[in-house]
Amino acid sequence: MPAPRFVGSEVKRLEDPRLIRGQAQYLDDLVLAGMVYGWVVRSPHAHARVVRIDVSRATKHPGVHAVFTARDLPGALRPKPPILIPPNAKVPGRLPLASDRVRFVGDPVAFVVATDRATARDGAELVEVEYDPLPPAVDPEDAIGAGAPQLWDEAPGNVAYEVAWSSGDVDGAFKDPHRVVRLRTVNQRVAGLPLETRGAIALWQAGALTFWQSTQGVHKTRALLAETLDVPEHAIRVIAPEVGGGFGVKFGLYDEDILTAFAARRLGRPVKWVETRNESMLATQHGRGQTHTAELAVGRDGTFLGLRVTGLGDLGAHIEGFTCLPPILCGRLVTGAYRIPAASYAVKGVFTNKTPSGPYRGAGRPEAAFIIERLVDLAARELGMDPVAIRRMNFVRDSDFPWKSPSGLTYDSGRYALTLDRALKMLDYAQFREAQAQARKAERHLGVGFSTFVETASTGPSRTGALAGHEYGAVRVEASGRVTVLTGTSPHGQGTATTFAQIVADELGVTPDDVTVIHGDTGAVSHGFGTGGSRGATVGGTAVLLAAQTVRDKARTIAAHLLEAAEADLEFESGRFSVKGLTERAVTLTEVARAAHRGARIPAGMEPGLEATRVYDPPDFTIPFGVYIAVVEVLRETGEVKLLRFIGVDDVGHVLNPMLLEGQLHGGIAQGIAQALWEEIVYDESGQLLSASLMDYAAPKADSLVDFELDRTVTPTPVNPLGAKGVGEAGCVGAPQAVVNAVCDALAGFGVTHVDMPLRPEKLWVLMRKDPPAALRLGGASRGAVRER
Repeated sequence: MPAPRFVGSEVKRLEDPRLIRGQAQYLDDLVLAGMVYGWVVRSPHAHARVVRIDVSRATKHPGVHAVFTARDLPGALRPKPPILIPPNAKVPGRLPLASDRVRFVGDPVAFVVATDRATARDGAELVEVEYDPLPPAVDPEDAIGAGAPQLWDEAPGNVAYEVAWSSGDVDGAFKDPHRVVRLRTVNQRVAGLPLETRGAIALWQAGALTFWQSTQGVHKTRALLAETLDVPEHAIRVIAPEVGGGFGVKFGLYDEDILTAFAARRLGRPVKWVETRNESMLATQHGRGQTHTAELAVGRDGTFLGLRVTGLGDLGAHIEGFTCLPPILCGRLVTGAYRIPAASYAVKGVFTNKTPSGPYRGAGRPEAAFIIERLVDLAARELGMDPVAIRRMNFVRDSDFPWKSPSGLTYDSGRYALTLDRALKMLDYAQFREAQAQARKAERHLGVGFSTFVETASTGPSRTGALAGHEYGAVRVEASGRVTVLTGTSPHGQGTATTFAQIVADELGVTPDDVTVIHGDTGAVSHGFGTGGSRGATVGGTAVLLAAQTVRDKARTIAAHLLEAAEADLEFESGRFSVKGLTERAVTLTEVARAAHRGARIPAGMEPGLEATRVYDPPDFTIPFGVYIAVVEVLRETGEVKLLRFIGVDDVGHVLNPMLLEGQLHGGIAQGIAQALWEEIVYDESGQLLSASLMDYAAPKADSLVDFELDRTVTPTPVNPLGAKGVGEAGCVGAPQAVVNAVCDALAGFGVTHVDMPLRPEKLWVLMRKDPPAALRLGGASRGAVRER
């Protein structure tokens, strides 16, 4: 392999010039001849029978072309299958418009198509729907209780699935420990909030569908459209234009996508639908939404003996593509970075009358890290130990790798103590504790919180999951010497075109500017998985790496033929093959490519052309590790949390581009801090969404944060030849509990041991008073190790 020139260096993003200059084309920029526009009529009730739908006034409205209801769908559409479900899951079949019953506020009941978007909206307001309201099941704990309203006949008790595992002697671990710390954790629902909302355009021509979608995976969309529309995959082309963020919520096929394709086929003209921000809050899947009760058995010296966790996943009203995944993945990582000899996990996925949930940056891994990191802090406090010391003594040790976790994951590599030491040095831990003590004398409440976390990345080993987790990569050297890369990944801000160009440039001796990366088009790229699960660079990049190496090997063979030399006698450097010791006898990659494409001067029996395709299926997950430290001050007068410092040291293996790495970390950390302090999807008891706009949903702003202090350690993974572990979700996984631990440390003098996210000022203000007014006594916080409902 040539020595790297570009991999590992801060190559500027090749994608940025067109974005900065306003030359990028997003879905809503596309306008097709004869296009009409869709608008969804949505339920205002969380749970109700649909008594009557009258579309007569809407269909007569000038400019309205059609109004579709559930009665138009049977025979034209098939129920959409989920992408990933556990065995024996209850998955009710449903079409994209509600017929007899609506099950959440925002549930689609009609689809209006008109000349323009404003007219479609006007027409939607003329659709008359009579409802018979039913009692809703809003809280998952209430939803599984006796007498709760039932959402689906197919799922008695509103339980969609149950998953459990146990490893080691769990009962023995809890039989006679020195301490058992118990905690109920709530990972509140949050919104994905991609800057660009969802949208779709459908165009039918001669029985074939071209479908534009703001998506993270065009090939999965094609497969789901084929199943739902009963059309062969070869008759469907899916294109992702520039995608303005996804964060997990743009993977798969939503009701509105299906309706757009259906309406276009029925009307014989292109149809566009783009959601509003309000619709994004109402109907785009929410993230998190898990509650757990956890207990950790600890020995007298602080050794972890056993862990027991039970939980509920709030799935919402129905199952989307990956709705079932986050509560299950949480369990795979719930033991964190620690050697815990006995552990068990059990979770139920519960239907509720709320927007369906699904993956949001981290997808189960933040929930797992939150559980174990909060328990570890509680254990340290119970034993009077330093929170750093108890972590260090229970870490998976350097000599333990590869290490098998209780849930069956193989931790590939790491130097956890080294990473911790790096972060502590950046903090100057001893100095901080001195400053904290002095601040308390002045009645200032400073706190420090630690998060030492692991996550799964390189998502996709096909042997470990019920999905095809491999990725496609192709590399072609054109006759001009320029290089074209085709990838099955579907990026939306990751910088894939840059990192893949770096990989190929190093292998073929060109520059990244010589490489064009094509993605997000099933008409150009035959198959692929898409982008999500921190797999773009590690899985997609490895496929591209292997294809580039295959191309280089073929180029070497052709060069040897042209130079009349043995392949073993050739050297390759900077895009030039030369004979060892005879540097004047040389050919460039461009000359080799020209010969390969012409075909006359290549070895007998060799196929013309200079290209290769590889499909890479990772043998296992990679397991990145990180240490995050938050320093906060809680103001007694207001309860406000002031974030003073945030330190992060990550080990994500080999780094392909340090600048892009930091960009991924900055975004993820900001989202994690926002969940800890501000963000929350809120429903009232009737199932009405109270946070349906950005006036009511507190998204982070730059001036709410601090400059993040980041560093890294490097232990390459043996799982892939790049040695890279993945970084796309690390910030979201590690940040929330660092902030919560810091706030609990700041409020230790008030006896506070736990506070549920988000850490709103009014909640903390109450905790800082011995006898607050009764009207201000809030739930979600505790001065004991267990919060009682």
